[in-house]
Formats: sequence, structure tokens, C-alpha cells
Amino acid sequence: MGSLSKAAPRFELGIKDLQSSALPLGHAARGDDPRPRKDGISRRESTLLVLSNGHGEDLIALKILEAIHRQDPLQTCEVLPLVGQGGAFQQAVQEGWLRRVGPPAALPSGGFSNQSLRGLLRDLLAGLPLLSWRQWRVLKRLARQGRVLIAVGDLLPLLMACSSGARFGFVGTPKSDYTWRSGPGRNLSDAYHRFKGSEWDPWEWMLMRSRRCQLVAMRDNITARGLRRHGVPALSPGNPMMDGLTRGAVPAALERCHRVLVLCGSRMPEAARNFRRLMEGPVQMDSTQPMALLVAVGQQPPLTDLEQTLETRGFRRSLSPSDQLGAEACWVRGPLLVLIGRRCFSRWAGWVHVGLATAGTATEQLVGLGIPALSLPGPGPQFKWSFARRQSRLLGGAVQPCRDSAELRQKLQDLLQNPQLRDRLGRLGKARMGPAGGSDRLARLVLDRLRGSGY
Repeated sequence: MGSLSKAAPRFELGIKDLQSSALPLGHAARGDDPRPRKDGISRRESTLLVLSNGHGEDLIALKILEAIHRQDPLQTCEVLPLVGQGGAFQQAVQEGWLRRVGPPAALPSGGFSNQSLRGLLRDLLAGLPLLSWRQWRVLKRLARQGRVLIAVGDLLPLLMACSSGARFGFVGTPKSDYTWRSGPGRNLSDAYHRFKGSEWDPWEWMLMRSRRCQLVAMRDNITARGLRRHGVPALSPGNPMMDGLTRGAVPAALERCHRVLVLCGSRMPEAARNFRRLMEGPVQMDSTQPMALLVAVGQQPPLTDLEQTLETRGFRRSLSPSDQLGAEACWVRGPLLVLIGRRCFSRWAGWVHVGLATAGTATEQLVGLGIPALSLPGPGPQFKWSFARRQSRLLGGAVQPCRDSAELRQKLQDLLQNPQLRDRLGRLGKARMGPAGGSDRLARLVLDRLRGSGY
């Protein structure tokens, strides 16, 4: 077992580059000016409305909006989440610089109906067509009032922005040509994308070539280059996902541990099932080496679900080894320490050696820091084998899907014992995700074009 077999103490109790412009007060400053705007009205008065369609897209949209707000605090900004409750925007809305518009969009599938026929049927029965129609009517009304739109995501926000009649930009987040240019490429979908020369489809090219679409930004240069071959003036100003993430100094309380970040996702009940499955690997490792499992979660899954899983596997509640870790709960079992923290991902991600993940955006961010990950696909609807394989190819193999908990356990052990392997996989992930700074560059593009030359 190498270094994993060495005896160690058990865990016990105690353990702005742009110049700001002054916007008018009153109705226009609040973004509800009832007068239809015409081309002759100053473009400095335009309110920016961002559309996003999923949890990961919400986080990316928020990073861009935060950068815009930093560069011009007087710019009026709104957001319309097309999928989910838009919880990522809650703090910005409470602070008063961002306004949320449109009806709430709670869907049974959690926004993954495109990956599951059952999820699609559940969304349809829950009123998805009516919800989309209501959102589009709100969007159409706001477009007539002079909003400028930024669509973040894939086809749905792109289609809604284009059909609104407003001037718009598009930030394409989920698709990358790396997914079909990497690996064996034997799937039918790989042949289809290779035939097109892009993972984006012809109907999406058509929408991006609209005369009202003034900005198309992709997550990497290889994808932007593929679109340019089809007449889409796509740019790759950087990937906003990596902004705000750094590898910091490891707290003294965790220095002697192997540190593993656990990301089980946020879609219930799938996230709770995936947490149970992910825990099987570390629990079954035959080792006395201390290991800290940092479970970073959001509002879901509930803490009670996670703690019930730990209790059934022989863990007992304990005190955190340090209040500075920010953990909400601490459980121990022999050499295993489990810390559970809400909204701790940004703090914890830079401390760990390896990730265990059944998540989307957070896994990409972790790998982008140079930290390899192992995934364990399940029945879905989000983290199925097809999703995990696509994610692995997107990230150059820096995240490795496992068939079962036994394979997960063995690969975790290999990674913890082999720093050279971790470094090699980490370099691949960093190259695929790119450096930080994408949000600021995108914000400058949006503000430049919002104020004249592009629009």
C-alpha cells in the first residue's frame, strides 16, 4: 500500500478599465421604463438583461454580471433564469444592484430534460410549455422597452434571445469541440460532429449569424475557430468558470492528511444517491493513513440526508479540528475525517489532492485548478455514463470515470500514492479550462458593444 499503509493517529474529538456613464434616474434606472425605446435614444440608457438556463450557467452568468458591476456600478442589470429558482443570484438581488425578472422556473428534472426522456415528460406534465411561453412574453415586452440581452448557455437562451427582437450577445458555455476531438471518437455523435466540424449545430449557427447578434463568445479557442469556419464571428475571451478560484495554503489542521474533495451535485434525489455511492470507495480502503473528505455542497442535498449516510456506515459525529475550516458538520471513523460545508467549494477546492465527483461545473472548476478527479456515473438523470464520458474527454482525461466503487477505490489509491500522476493529469485539466480572467474580458466586450460600436 506504500505510503497509505503507514500508521498514523486516528481522528478523535477536537480534531475598471472602462469609464462609467451616468444613467438616468427614475423609471429607466429601475429598468421598468414603459416607453418603447428607439434606435435614436442614447445607447448608454440600455438595461442589460442576462438569460441563463441551468445551475452552472447561472454561476457563469453571475461571474460576468459581477465583473460588469465592478467595471461600471451604474450599469442597470437584470437576470431571467430560464431553469430553476436562480438561487445563485439571490445575494446580488438582495444587495440591490441586480434585478430578477420573469416567473420562477422550478422543474422536476432540475433542467436536465434534454438528457432524459422521463425527465422531459415530467417537465412537460409540470407545465414546461406554459412556463416557456410566459418567459418569452416577459422577454418580448422587455425587448420592446429597449433591453439588450446576453444569453448564457445553449440553444434555449439563444433561441429566446434571437426571437425576442432585441439586440443580443451569446456566451456558449456547455459545448466544446474538445469533446469529439479527444479520445477514440468511435461514437456516432463523434462522427456527426466531425462531419459538421463543430459541436454546435447548423440551426445554432444560423441564430448566431443573426444581424442582431453582436457578440458570440465560446469557452475555448478550438470551439470558436470551428464556428468561424461556418461564418460565425466567434471569440474566445476566456473561461469565466475559473475566476475567483486559487490554490491556497493548506490549513495546519489538514496538512498531514490525504485531502479529497467530494462533489455529489445538487439535483435531488440524485445527489443524495450519488453521495452514498461516492463514499463507498474511501470507506472500503484498507489504510490507516489519515484522510480528510471535504464534502462541498450547496442548498441541496439536505444535511440530514448526508449525515444519515455517514451514520449507517459507522461514522460518528465529532468536533471540527479547526473553526477556520468553515465546516458545518464533522464526522469521524478511524483515520477518516468527513467535513461537510455549504458554499465552501471556493475555499476548499485549492486544498485537496484529488476530487470524487458526480457534478458538472464544479468538477470542471476543480480540474481547472490542476487537481485530477474521479467520477462515478449513476442512473441519472444528470450524471450518467454518457455525461461522464463526455466530461472526461472535454477535460483531456483529467477526470476519469469509474465503473463501480471498487475501481474508484483503486484509482483513488493510485492517485494518492503517485504525485507525478496527479501533476500530469492536473496539467491536462488546467490546459483545457484555461486561465482566470474571462469574466473581466467578457464584461469589457459587453460594455463596449452595449455602448456603441458593436450595437
